Amino acid sequence: MAVRRASAPLDDRSLYAEYPFLPGAEALLEGESVSVRALLEETAYSGARALGRTRIRAAAENPRGTRDLEELSRADPGVRFLSFLFARLVLSAAPVPTTLRRWAVAEAKRGYGRLAAGEREELAEVARRLGYSLATTDGGLAFPLVDYVRLATPIREAEFRLPRQELARGFVRVSPVRAARLLQEAVRLTLAVPVPLADDVVALVRERERELLDEVALRLPLPVARAGGAGGPLLADRFPPCIRKMQRTLQHGENLSHAGRFCLAAFLHRAGADAETIVDAYRGAPDFDESITRYQVEHISQRDHGRGYEPPECDTLRSHGLCARDGDLTASAPVDRARDERCFQESLRHPLQYYRNRGGTVVERGEGPAAEVRDRAGSPDRPDGRGRTRSTGPR
Repeated sequence: MAVRRASAPLDDRSLYAEYPFLPGAEALLEGESVSVRALLEETAYSGARALGRTRIRAAAENPRGTRDLEELSRADPGVRFLSFLFARLVLSAAPVPTTLRRWAVAEAKRGYGRLAAGEREELAEVARRLGYSLATTDGGLAFPLVDYVRLATPIREAEFRLPRQELARGFVRVSPVRAARLLQEAVRLTLAVPVPLADDVVALVRERERELLDEVALRLPLPVARAGGAGGPLLADRFPPCIRKMQRTLQHGENLSHAGRFCLAAFLHRAGADAETIVDAYRGAPDFDESITRYQVEHISQRDHGRGYEPPECDTLRSHGLCARDGDLTASAPVDRARDERCFQESLRHPLQYYRNRGGTVVERGEGPAAEVRDRAGSPDRPDGRGRTRSTGPR
């Protein structure tokens, strides 16, 4: 693998200048080759490495891609370009695949503004370089039906669903803004695929960037609360041991039973997690399919006007072999290997009760202004006068 040193200034108005498959990047591909080892080790590229680490950390801290990066806006286009290649190289060698996927989400969302500002011809060229067809028409833009379905399926917004689209001769007509949103998804899908690396390159990257990879792995999948919805911040370190074990199982690429997958999605939703956090929890699964996962997560979370399904009680989890109160000897962290005495309290009967007892908030009704949240002491405030749900209330 080799990258190229920038030899000419680049117009910042071009879309995603630092990405080699988007317009304007050709100016950064001219000149002398730079080897992987040089990019990882030579002093001349220390600035690109530092900026690349900043991009990786920003994605771990805020996968919505909304965090402003002054370092990125101030950097020379050539440094931005190399920092992108460095970040993708490092995360392609990461032991945990979720790190690359979360970075892909953040980078794609970060670039939406530039995509939305692009001309129709420019968007069509972006689509071509990403492997999709986007035709320019007199009235706007149009994706072939197959490409539209592939890009729109993971998007939750109802206006992207196929029955609401205008179809003509096998094409789906879209506005430039909607095309930009679909191309954001195309960028995410492209960046989520690891760069093929030889074993010696993987070993070199992991040796040079061990501290960064360890730091990022501890944060992923990063729990993010629903924006503008009910509930407080997610406190992943206060999840019950059963939920933490389910997360680890999927992160390590191991299979999790149907009961475990259902419990994890229902728990995260009721704890206030946003859709991306819930979907990301399953990305390490050996049979992960994003469109199916999103459909199932939506089904679990939208029941009862957004309140969602109730996770199983502790007794049920034990019957399915999902309880981890005695500790998980396969875990690397001492806290996960140790027996959790809180789980042996006679009054504790539900994973959400455990979380609430440790200071977390539990969403008791759907999202929106009228959404209701159980307070941290566990006291209900139900304006409709109904009693507590049996399985989550304190005993």
